[in-house]
Amino acid sequence: MSEEKADMSTISFEENLRFSIKSEDASKYSFEEVVKLLESDAKYGLSWSEADDRIKTYRFNEFSVNQQQSLLEKYFEQFKNPLILLLLASAFVSICMQQFDDAFSITAAIIIVVSVAFVQEYRSEKSLEELNKLVPPTCNCIREGNAETFLARNLVPGDIVQLSMGDRVPADLRLIESVDLLIDESSFTGETEPVLKTTQPVLGKNNGVASKRNIAFMGTLVRCGKGCGVVIGTGERSEFGSVFKMMQAEESPKTPLQKSMDILGKQLSMYSFGIIGLIMVLGWFQGRPIMEMFNIGVSLAVAAIPEGLPIVVTVTLALGVMRMAKRKAIIKKLPTVETLGCVNVICSDKTGTLTKNEMTVTSILTSEMYEGEFTGVGYEPKGQLLVHDEGKSYLKQLDSMKLVLEVGSVCNNADVIDGELRGQPTEGAVITAALKISLNDVRDKYIRLQEYPFSSDQKLMAVRCIVKLNNNEKYFVKGAIEKVLNYCTHYSYHSESMLLNVERKSTFLKAAQFFGRKGLRVLAMAYGDKLDELVFVGMVGILDPPRPGTAEAIRTLHGSGIKVKMLTGDAEETACAISSRLGLYAFGSTAMSSDEIDNLDDKELEARISSVSVFYRVGPRHKLRIVKALQNNGHVVGMTGDGVNDGVALKKADIGIAMGKAGTDVCKEAADMILIDDDFYTIMGAIEEGKAIFHNIRNFVTFQLSTSIAALSLIAFATLMRIPNPLNAMQILWINIIMDGPPAQSLGVEPVDHDVLKQPPRNVKQPMITKELIFNVLLSAGIIICGTLFIFKYEMSDNIVTPRDTTMTFTCFVFFDMFNSLSCRSQVKSVFTIGLFSNKPFLFAVFGSIIGQLLVIYAPPLQRIFVTEALTIYDLLLLLAISSTVFIVSELKKFIYRVSLKRRKRNEVYQNHFV
Repeated sequence: MSEEKADMSTISFEENLRFSIKSEDASKYSFEEVVKLLESDAKYGLSWSEADDRIKTYRFNEFSVNQQQSLLEKYFEQFKNPLILLLLASAFVSICMQQFDDAFSITAAIIIVVSVAFVQEYRSEKSLEELNKLVPPTCNCIREGNAETFLARNLVPGDIVQLSMGDRVPADLRLIESVDLLIDESSFTGETEPVLKTTQPVLGKNNGVASKRNIAFMGTLVRCGKGCGVVIGTGERSEFGSVFKMMQAEESPKTPLQKSMDILGKQLSMYSFGIIGLIMVLGWFQGRPIMEMFNIGVSLAVAAIPEGLPIVVTVTLALGVMRMAKRKAIIKKLPTVETLGCVNVICSDKTGTLTKNEMTVTSILTSEMYEGEFTGVGYEPKGQLLVHDEGKSYLKQLDSMKLVLEVGSVCNNADVIDGELRGQPTEGAVITAALKISLNDVRDKYIRLQEYPFSSDQKLMAVRCIVKLNNNEKYFVKGAIEKVLNYCTHYSYHSESMLLNVERKSTFLKAAQFFGRKGLRVLAMAYGDKLDELVFVGMVGILDPPRPGTAEAIRTLHGSGIKVKMLTGDAEETACAISSRLGLYAFGSTAMSSDEIDNLDDKELEARISSVSVFYRVGPRHKLRIVKALQNNGHVVGMTGDGVNDGVALKKADIGIAMGKAGTDVCKEAADMILIDDDFYTIMGAIEEGKAIFHNIRNFVTFQLSTSIAALSLIAFATLMRIPNPLNAMQILWINIIMDGPPAQSLGVEPVDHDVLKQPPRNVKQPMITKELIFNVLLSAGIIICGTLFIFKYEMSDNIVTPRDTTMTFTCFVFFDMFNSLSCRSQVKSVFTIGLFSNKPFLFAVFGSIIGQLLVIYAPPLQRIFVTEALTIYDLLLLLAISSTVFIVSELKKFIYRVSLKRRKRNEVYQNHFV
């Protein structure tokens, strides 16, 4: 290997490009010219020695993935989080201050959080490795005039490769021979139908991969026929190689929650140093020793850091991931589940995502101009035929439509067995439609003698059959209507054969154009005794239908401020027709082609992209530019897809969403979330979950900060005012346990409030600690401080603190904590609206904390440890009455907010109506 590297290093850049031919250039040349440029021979191929020399230049036909970090490096990388660093610093200070209980709890929190994050992210990016699976292990190649089978990784430009049905194309090939060669490029282009390949040069405008009918691309699958081609691109020089290089260049962005946690860590650091500075300055003014004030300040700062926050965040996200799994969405990394709550633009692939990727006959028109529609989608024969004109004889219409589908079923190579398609999707759609009207055994009436396969030139398929009933020969034909009509001399009219004149032919063509404008693919049917004297019987309109519930999901998303944009490789007519059905292509929206994207620079694209709802004929490079342009405009972008062509955009998007059933391995590995059922509607549940998770984390932060500030203020006031400390060390430890323990943790598992879906996406530029949150924190903390100090001063006499004084003060603070946690369950809704008993873990936590507090008060062993004494029922009732004020004030504040919000909305509606 070292000798190979040495040889390769001596090769100049110009020599590296000696045999490189871009696919767009190769498609314009004749195959003879391409073979000549590559210094190869169509029948002889390359010599083994020449192939070995070219391997040194072009390397092996595979993708080399950068060396990944070691597991140890990945583990220590988790400590770079600012909040984790702050916790480490506070643990170190706690050890220095001999506060070993704090140091232990903080260290335990760090280990738990870092370990969970490491396990979740252990499976690093595998998308680049998955691309290697697109290169088949072996290939059939001509070397020195002999057909050889060897590892596909040894292919080089100039090799002659043979293809047959079932093969995966091992490299980019310029086709030399093509016999009924149909290649499935759906994973790369998004097109549903396999592409019929040709050997002729493709002239005219380049419309991307879909227009290169004489190129077989690496990783695509041969569905039918056989062929032969010369290798023009291997490894990273193939079309898939461009996807590989783009994926290598793109870094997965940090999630909004990770950014918020980073900001929160920095804010807490700033507040901690502020506390130290403030205490030291005030102490210095009082004439106290500097070191004494420094020790007090550091202790308070350490106590202020919510070491429970990382655990709450991790547990809340983990529970969200578990809930999403039940809703058929697999989340690969913990922070991802919250990202969906911030998404304000979803870029969605069409085929297999918004649509089912199952062709379905939706409309039928007979030669008598009887029109009907089929219900049901996919290849399950569940549905019925609905005729449009009920005034006419239903049986006549049904017989006429049966004739159309009988022709389509006989001239057909597909089978549908138990809802599973075997064959081409378009042909399967015709078979399914026939099954819906009980044409089960129609093919048994005929014996096939000959088949004229579909070709891109003829654009039709024909079969010659014998009718078992009378031994007569019949031809059955289906295909493009303009081609089929060219072979027709008559048309069927009430079971009679009528002469097909120009006017009637024009009527049929106009009807087909109307189907086309609805986004339907038209298949015309005809039969006859002679191939050039056929009887036209009608046509069907075939559609890849939208998934059930997708249109409703899009409407709901629009209502909550989330835009949906469709990205597809289809033509404009099909793209716009589907988007209209889904409610995407509405008034004021526009469509943009890949050519238009290519003609715009990044700034121009960013300026225009907001008004565009549909992007058509787009490839991987265009999808990446679209995602980047939206992100540069400040949007949080979700990207859905199922093909390799979606992989780069999935990786670059803030959250990549892959289809679990139809999705390729590459897109699944590049994505952050996988939809098991391929249902776009599932995204709705994920968005709801994401918004709810952030609300729960913010509720915890509100509770913890208000309680921390209240506890710190009590200690700080006592220190600065030179009065006895209202709480002893063990009581402070117990309060810390409550602040970071079950009551606080249970706020993170608050059930999802379904109304969050109606709220706009979270503004990711807004920090976790907002002005509104600070107001709520200070309001609650102020009430707790005032109430607790009132009890302390009320009980204390002659500035002498007794066990009863601290017990009353201690219990009052704990009860304040319980009521404060209750009010923090929602920042807007009343607790009575969301349900007092809806969060069972919260109820158990509060009940357990109260039982624990009562044991501290009344159990003799604990009385000695905590220096407490028993209280009377009157004392407890008094404390409950005072501590409940924090809950009452919070409920009143929420009520005032809801009333003002309703009034504001009414005014907006009135103003809009007036305008």
